Amino acid sequence: MLFSLYIKNFALIQELTVEFGTGLTIITGETGAGKSILIGALNTVLGERASSDLVRSGASKAVIEAILRDVRSSKIDALLNSSEIEPAPELILRRELSATGQSRCFINDTPCTVSLLKQIGELLIDLHGQHDHQLLLRTETHETLLDDFAGSLPEITTYRHTRLLLRNSQHEIERLNKEVTEIRNKKELLDFQLNELGALDLKNGEEESAETEITLLENAETLFTLSTALSDLLYDSEHSAYSALSTAIHTLEKLSGIDKRFDIHLEETRTAKSIVDELARFSRSYSADIDFNPVRLETLRERQLQLQRICKKYGRSIPELIELRDELDTRIALEINLEDEIARIESEITRLKAELSKNAESVSVKRQKGARRLEQVIQEQLANLGIPKAAFIVSITHEEQGNGEISIEGRTYVALANGYDRIEFLISTNQGEKPKPLVKVASGGEISRIMLALKSALAESAELPILIFDEIDTGISGRIADAVGKSLKSLSRLHQIIAITHLPQIAAMADLHLSVEKSMQEERTVTEVTVLSHECRLQAIASLISGNKISPSSLNLAAELVAGAEMV
Repeated sequence: MLFSLYIKNFALIQELTVEFGTGLTIITGETGAGKSILIGALNTVLGERASSDLVRSGASKAVIEAILRDVRSSKIDALLNSSEIEPAPELILRRELSATGQSRCFINDTPCTVSLLKQIGELLIDLHGQHDHQLLLRTETHETLLDDFAGSLPEITTYRHTRLLLRNSQHEIERLNKEVTEIRNKKELLDFQLNELGALDLKNGEEESAETEITLLENAETLFTLSTALSDLLYDSEHSAYSALSTAIHTLEKLSGIDKRFDIHLEETRTAKSIVDELARFSRSYSADIDFNPVRLETLRERQLQLQRICKKYGRSIPELIELRDELDTRIALEINLEDEIARIESEITRLKAELSKNAESVSVKRQKGARRLEQVIQEQLANLGIPKAAFIVSITHEEQGNGEISIEGRTYVALANGYDRIEFLISTNQGEKPKPLVKVASGGEISRIMLALKSALAESAELPILIFDEIDTGISGRIADAVGKSLKSLSRLHQIIAITHLPQIAAMADLHLSVEKSMQEERTVTEVTVLSHECRLQAIASLISGNKISPSSLNLAAELVAGAEMV
């Protein structure tokens, strides 16, 4: 339950604490006294958007704090734990609005986001304001109300999951089809490029290798002449380097035998002789292996020209052309792989559509059963609320589509976000009239009663522990007001109910009666909230009956209303 609401420097409220009770809490007060400010403060602490204009003039910030008891649930605990907030027996929500436009939020004195505050608030309090009457005229609201009553969320969750998988598969197949189409559109060019590059049998390093071989073949005669001359100079001529070194070694051996200082030079000369011998052998071998091959040279020159042309044509180097060839080969092969993948996904889409159809039918069956029960309950509630001949119909229709994703009994339908049902509440408030959409039939007073009837119908299945009604009595009076009061009283046995009203019949039903008044303090307007004693309560109810001039008869009538309420 909402135990207390602390408000400081918010609009006309300087500072006050309002304590609430179980059962039915009624709030009354003259128009403009500030009843809507209470609701606004409560909305603010529940995470709704708030303006810095709401900060009381002259104050640096406004503070609203709500203390709730016995409201813990697995959903709330999960939200708190995910934000590293320790759950506690009391849930304390606090919001601070700065005059500069900044906002700070706290849960159990731990800073949190406005989003978390709003999520928690939505699990705790159902605040039905005057504008919510208009929401009932919007058909999308009807689906939510029916699902709440029918308890069809598990089936809808399964449906949504399947629909998401189907959408993902459809997007994937669109992407693959686009890729296949792109490959097919370019296939002739891709085939030509692959054949052209494949026929060239390109190899990494080929350009450098060809350039080296061409240089050797072009200079074969020069290489032969020079290598032969080198061989003669080193070894084959009469006065070769090899012969000279051999003579030098012989002389050094004699010198070394006399003076050991020549030993090191002897070894160096012997090393030189070995080097000359090895170089001479290489020169002879090299000259013998020289290839005088003009045919090979011409072939290489043609290949070199061919490589230059292909590189210029594609604007790529040989390594890049090899990479392109492999990429083309992969892309052309990919078409076959993509077609196989498309066939697999198409099969998966067929399976998912069948599963989605089954899920949609499960949702619809649950809704159909809930709709019949809701119709009966609403008609009973409306009878109690002064519309005894009402015919309330939950219309469930389906939109056929030629290529619809949902197929049931040979027909295909549009797959909507939460199933394939289109739901609309129809009503006839007069016997013999055909039920029509709410927007075309119901008056303001009837809409108020229909909303109350729906809240009463949903009360047993709703997890929300607290219901707040801001002027549920719009457009009603007399015996209807009495019926509405009794309905609120009955509803308060299941939930904590807080209601703002101008009607004495509803005010008389209160378990706790709060009065909102506006006064002047230090030349400033201040809104205050008072818990009314029994006598003061009779005075407040009497004023709702006769206005400011309370008469003995209005006091007597107020007493009768209160006494009658105690019998409900």
